[in-house]
Amino acid sequence: MVIDALGIPPRRLDRLHTPGSAEDIVAQLVAMAAKHLDHLNKELVAQAQQGADNLTRVAAGKTMVNSLGILQNSATQIDILAARRADAVDRLKELIHAYRHVAPPAGAVPPHAHQPITAPAQAPATPVASARPARAR
Repeated sequence: MVIDALGIPPRRLDRLHTPGSAEDIVAQLVAMAAKHLDHLNKELVAQAQQGADNLTRVAAGKTMVNSLGILQNSATQIDILAARRADAVDRLKELIHAYRHVAPPAGAVPPHAHQPITAPAQAPATPVASARPARAR
């Protein structure tokens, strides 16, 4: 996600800025959020693979079906990990957005520049009858 959004791997973000600067701090937050998302994704994939393996053995008739359930706690853990992963994706998107505002990459167009800029509406021109206001009689 970070490479797609910013064009640079998260581990290199912190090398772009002065240590301790606002840009550096936000870059570190992006890198940590990306690492956390990668970790959750690995856990989710491993748990899902374990569940799939269990189901494959049951479907092939190679294992006894446990009376407590085939997936037991795996299904709950998969659901929890999926929710945590979705939350981590949202958090990383927010941090990438913040980083773009704090430290746009060199040569990048600022995020607000993608929106069309329109000229303010002008009032229609009215002919001027005279330079002096009319006097009431």
